[in-house]
Amino acid sequence: MARNMSDNTALPAGEIFPERSARIGFSRNRLVRHSERREKASDIAAMMALPEARSFVIAGDVPILRRDGEAFTPRFTMAEAGALAPVAETALLGTLDGTPLFATLIATGEVERLKETGLFAIDLRSIAVQGLLPQDELGPLGEGKALMDWHRRHGFCANCGARTASASGGWRRDCAACGAQHFPRTDPVVIMLAVRGDRCLLGRQARFAPGMYSCLAGFVEPGETVEDAVRRETMEEAGIRTGRVRYLASQPWPFPSSLMVGCLAEALDEDLVVDAIELEHARWFTRAEVGAMLRGEHPDGFTAPLPFAIAHHILKAFVEEGESF
Repeated sequence: MARNMSDNTALPAGEIFPERSARIGFSRNRLVRHSERREKASDIAAMMALPEARSFVIAGDVPILRRDGEAFTPRFTMAEAGALAPVAETALLGTLDGTPLFATLIATGEVERLKETGLFAIDLRSIAVQGLLPQDELGPLGEGKALMDWHRRHGFCANCGARTASASGGWRRDCAACGAQHFPRTDPVVIMLAVRGDRCLLGRQARFAPGMYSCLAGFVEPGETVEDAVRRETMEEAGIRTGRVRYLASQPWPFPSSLMVGCLAEALDEDLVVDAIELEHARWFTRAEVGAMLRGEHPDGFTAPLPFAIAHHILKAFVEEGESF
């Protein structure tokens, strides 16, 4: 439901979220989005003109940060954002505690020049891993990065090939040639932990850090339910049939723009047939082993994903909350 601009109903900073999802990186996003105001260019211009308005600046797909005392901040005044480099796109993200927040897209080629001025260009994954920003800032920044990446990739109409123009406060691109309207896309991905008794199935890809194992994952295909995607991906990657599927949590994943749908799956057998194209290796781990991996204490040096990733929280639910079937 759309909110009025005066309806500052974003949850207070100290709110304890009941959902498991809210504990995960990029998931805490208290922005009031004002989607009902996006079609009113005058309203957006008025918000942009407010002295307290701020913008995130994304160079290609890399956020630009500056020092704010001992900390980092991705926020620039609208004048500062416009003066850094030629602006390719600007979009209204919403308001946070009454402050209008925008995202500004500039060219990737500006990065080195901006670094020479004392600014920082740090990829979003590193920002999350290193904890450079508070959770209240990380979620909106991820939103801005994903939205700007969509603009960067969709400058031409998929229907007729003509150039498109930003509309609706940056949340739509319109084609004047054929009248098509294009909207930001989010690609759903299932990420699942197959469980059989006191053991769970984990795999690793060659690109993972040495010794790290994680949940299996894959994109939801057209015509699939989440449950069917979980069953298909687990069978394709590891040869394991699964029965019941249960939702656990979700995570916006701005690389470039996915929604990770975390699930638990009931494994019906345990003989692995690993797809060597998708996975370097897969094996069953006991609950005790996974606990040791989360603590960095596994005797064989095996590790789990870091806390900013949803896989970490799925594994914690399995170990600490006894999630199973």
